[in-house]
Amino acid sequence: METLLVGLIAYAVHTLTLKLALNTMWDLRHVVERFSLAQVRVGFAVVLACPATVAVFWIATRVANRKFTDYLALNWPKTSEFVLALVLTSILLLVQYFAWPILSRWDLSADHSFAGSPDGLLIYLLGGCIAAPISEELAFRGFMFRGWSQSFLHPPGAIVLTAAAWAMLHNQYNWLGQFSVFAGGLLLGYIRWRSNSTWLTVMVHSGVNILIFSTSGTYV
Repeated sequence: METLLVGLIAYAVHTLTLKLALNTMWDLRHVVERFSLAQVRVGFAVVLACPATVAVFWIATRVANRKFTDYLALNWPKTSEFVLALVLTSILLLVQYFAWPILSRWDLSADHSFAGSPDGLLIYLLGGCIAAPISEELAFRGFMFRGWSQSFLHPPGAIVLTAAAWAMLHNQYNWLGQFSVFAGGLLLGYIRWRSNSTWLTVMVHSGVNILIFSTSGTYV
């Protein structure tokens, strides 16, 4: 319950920071009017919200007298674990790619269109492919996985629960899109448990987002 409480606080801080950033951008719209709405929301706002979100987990670990890097498993992965993560992620992406024509496409929000100025594309990339993976992975596969895996849920339960919570967060997609995010969350949870490295899940998450971004202009 304490892990859940801190997670909800981090979500509230993240949401509040996003809104404050968006309001600030709106007040400065004469400066950022050349950027698209997605570039402002996913770019500027997410980049600004990332440090505040991570700070919540840092404060929580300090209050609990735990070392931040140890508790969130901010360890550099072994080469073998990196290769395994790459292989497993490639397999999952291939399965999803061939399943999509049979099922249906993700119902993406129009707000995720990245049309806009070329310089705004860079900030969109930083927000969706770097800041978002860092804040989400430190939250789900870092802090929440550690807390729940040490409870009666144990690692298998923590993997499933963090994947479900992560999928619910991505409510911009239809049910198939959310199921795909859930499947990705299961894989990321397994990678985190096997490698004891949240940095590895950040790299995998970021790599997948870059791939999706380059083909569709969105991210997960």
